[in-house]
Amino acid sequence: MMKTIAKEDIQSFIGYQGEPSPWFKIEQERIDTFADTTLDNQFIHVDVDKAKATPFGSTIAHVFLNLSLMSYFAKHFTVKIEETRMLLNYGLDRVRFISPVKVNSEVRAIGEIVEISEKTPQQLVVKYNVTIEIKDEEKPALVAEWLIMYAFSE
Repeated sequence: MMKTIAKEDIQSFIGYQGEPSPWFKIEQERIDTFADTTLDNQFIHVDVDKAKATPFGSTIAHVFLNLSLMSYFAKHFTVKIEETRMLLNYGLDRVRFISPVKVNSEVRAIGEIVEISEKTPQQLVVKYNVTIEIKDEEKPALVAEWLIMYAFSE
């Protein structure tokens, strides 16, 4: 669950790692919906029969579907800073897609605060190292450096 902290204490949270999120199952229906939304209907994602003949043996989730789930998982590893007016996605410094996520696999995210910088007196940018793990797999689906801007009331 998201931890609430005072703005003046934020620097002491470098190195803070929140709880891992619960496992989340990636089903074919979600992959198909993502394919329709992004217009990425490559067979490896949506054609179950053709995908069986690949080295993966099944369909796989889009890497951007996996990446987009960070927003859902964030409530488990991010911190809430008191007096925050809103949070904004500020960007990604580095993303690496390590392993494919096969249909019906379960994934979860863990995150750690690695850097905090003041953009303005009313804006902090917090960098989280995020890993999306695949249940029962040695290698993660992805690793990313995610920047979140915390905007405060003036």
